[in-house]
Amino acid sequence: MAKEEGNVVGVEEGRKSEEIKAPDQWLGHRHVQVTLCFLLLGIAYAMRVNLSVAIVAMTDKSTTSNPDIPTYDWDDKSVVLSSFYWGYVVLQVFAGQFGQTYGPKWFLVVSMVVNSIVCMLTPVVADNLGSKGVMGIRVIQGLFQGFIYPSVHNLLGKWAPTPERSRMGTFVYSGSSFGTIIAMPITGLISASWAGWPISFYTFGSMGLLWVVLWVFMGSNSPAEHKTISDEERSYIETSLGQVEHRVIPTPWKAIFMSLPMWAIIVGNFGQNWGYSTLLTEIPNYMNKIMGFDMASNSLLSAAPYLALWILSFVFGPISDYLINTKILSRATVRKIFNSIGVCGPAIALVVLGFVSSEETTLSVILLVIAVGVNAAVFCGFQVNHIDLAPNHAGVLMGITNGSSNIFSIIAPLVVQVVVYDEEEKALWRIIFIIAACVYVASAIFYNIFADGEIQSWNDIEASEKNEEAKEETEEKTRL
Repeated sequence: MAKEEGNVVGVEEGRKSEEIKAPDQWLGHRHVQVTLCFLLLGIAYAMRVNLSVAIVAMTDKSTTSNPDIPTYDWDDKSVVLSSFYWGYVVLQVFAGQFGQTYGPKWFLVVSMVVNSIVCMLTPVVADNLGSKGVMGIRVIQGLFQGFIYPSVHNLLGKWAPTPERSRMGTFVYSGSSFGTIIAMPITGLISASWAGWPISFYTFGSMGLLWVVLWVFMGSNSPAEHKTISDEERSYIETSLGQVEHRVIPTPWKAIFMSLPMWAIIVGNFGQNWGYSTLLTEIPNYMNKIMGFDMASNSLLSAAPYLALWILSFVFGPISDYLINTKILSRATVRKIFNSIGVCGPAIALVVLGFVSSEETTLSVILLVIAVGVNAAVFCGFQVNHIDLAPNHAGVLMGITNGSSNIFSIIAPLVVQVVVYDEEEKALWRIIFIIAACVYVASAIFYNIFADGEIQSWNDIEASEKNEEAKEETEEKTRL
């Protein structure tokens, strides 16, 4: 295996890395890092999602027996839920670039400290500044949470060995569903109790600050910077990823935007964010208005689909790695298959849900569970595909794809606000579900045509140019 100067990952190196033997220990420092990333996404999503449940209690006096808990007469609930994404799309590309240049560790510290404090300030702001004030602090939360996904992807690009990439990536990104599982029932139960909805914001904000403490003492940008990692584990990770020594590699912006496999990820992310944000922000409202569930049962049942997603993520990840590592299927084929399962399954379930009678509550819940649960397969699809294409630029690529695609996370709730002018009219919700299904399927088609699983030449253009020059010199000497 030829070693080029710097942090180089070649196509042939990527293939050989799959045969590298892992260290014997069952728990390594790489597992600690991905667990911290899992908890990060879980808590971040809890802070993002709890408003989707709490807003029902914030606008309905009947949800708690405590007369001292404030409620508000807001007619712009979907806009409030959408406002998080107004800030979320802004800094992601910069976050990916900063993380690549300086390391993501301290950016994550600042991001979570701000998010936690703002989360705990939500009840005060709602009471004094109303829905517009809540929109403002949600924008701030979105801005700083914009650092999280690119930073996590950057960390995976440094800590997840190639043979373990699918299952590690799936585990980390399942943190988002785990956070949803925790946030929805806890927020619902708190909101329906004498304590009232404000306590939910204090709870999740405090969890965020606790995570910061753990991360400061245990988190690390890369194996090279970790102080106590064994030489064996560090060598396994770095050799697997083709890392020889750390250097900052210039971001090949033109090559990135000219790459069709990269556009496949972008479009795949577009479809995912439209459908997922529709479900994430609107399921509690749909179950309350159409299916007639009260606050406590609503939050518990709203979390059930995300429990299915979390469980299935532990099924899809190992299967994906097995198919790749045993060479049963190519990496690109595996990515396409699982991505198709993850978006077409929910699309079918949503269309059927739109035509099921509102009295068929059991069937409706089953379809919601399918719609969200099967979506876990995308963690083995486009979600980790950035690292396949360019591990050196994984954070930047995630910033581009996740940042741009979350424009649809803004649009989707606003479409609900416009289309569902009567929240108790099932036919209007049917339109929303059909739109989401169409976007899901269209994104899957594009992804399947243009996606790739191999490391791209622009992963390290400087090294590629040196390799090409060396090849030309060798050919020239051979001719002479």
